[in-house]
Amino acid sequence: EKIGQMIFSGVNGTEMNDETKRIIQKYHVGGIILFGDNIKSITQTVNFLNELKTANADNPYPLLLGVDEEGGSVTRMPDEIKSLPSSGSIGELNDPDMSFKIGSILGEQMKELGFNLDFAPVLDVNSNPDNPVIGDRSFGDNPKIVTELGIQTMKGIQNEGVISVIKHFPGHGDTNVDSHLELPKVDKSYNELSKLELVPFKKAISEGADVSMVAHILLPKIDDNYPASMSNKIINGILREDFGFDGVVITGDLTMGAITDHYHVADAAVQTVKAGGDLLLVAHNPK
Repeated sequence: EKIGQMIFSGVNGTEMNDETKRIIQKYHVGGIILFGDNIKSITQTVNFLNELKTANADNPYPLLLGVDEEGGSVTRMPDEIKSLPSSGSIGELNDPDMSFKIGSILGEQMKELGFNLDFAPVLDVNSNPDNPVIGDRSFGDNPKIVTELGIQTMKGIQNEGVISVIKHFPGHGDTNVDSHLELPKVDKSYNELSKLELVPFKKAISEGADVSMVAHILLPKIDDNYPASMSNKIINGILREDFGFDGVVITGDLTMGAITDHYHVADAAVQTVKAGGDLLLVAHNPK
């Protein structure tokens, strides 16, 4: 049961099935993430989330029910719900009140459908124009703007009683490959990261961040053995000890190419836990 609680699982389909029921009732997973494939309409999403909660009724803990809802290109909302503008366009406005409002709307959307956790905001500084995966998911290339607007969006989400997940620690902004496909490498020292990538995360943690997602990025100048998501030096050393983060640490999806091309998912999961991770996101392939 304790191990199950550490798994944040993806599921197949748009309604309850035997496989999903087994994941909840036999394995006691701690959370379920829905993707675009799982979400077809408002009514279907509400019904599906209620079915998940019903299946979990005999377990002692409620499910975390999460979704990647950032606005812009990363939206999972059904067609009847208007998607919000990208963080990049909000960054251009550079209005903290507007960012708080955006966070509140995100939180409201989550609550209305029945989710209690949003994998947002993105606190990456988009410092590499060749970055194939962050782009306008970031509030921009200025760490001060990313910090201020990101924290306001986080607080807006939290203000609606929804858990906010800051991501992708320690910063996915200066990568030139997509970690969904392969393992990116950032050749910067801790000192260099402290001047740019780590700035928004450090401040968000001091302002009450709930959950931090750790990225699958190799930082050889800090740990040349393991990517950040599996690194004791990064999770325990920087996030916990240096930044004093006492919230929940979740991995990026362990079924992404950055991990599966180099590790068996089970080995990656164990190493992540040894490094200080709390929740393991296994977003695809329930087997």
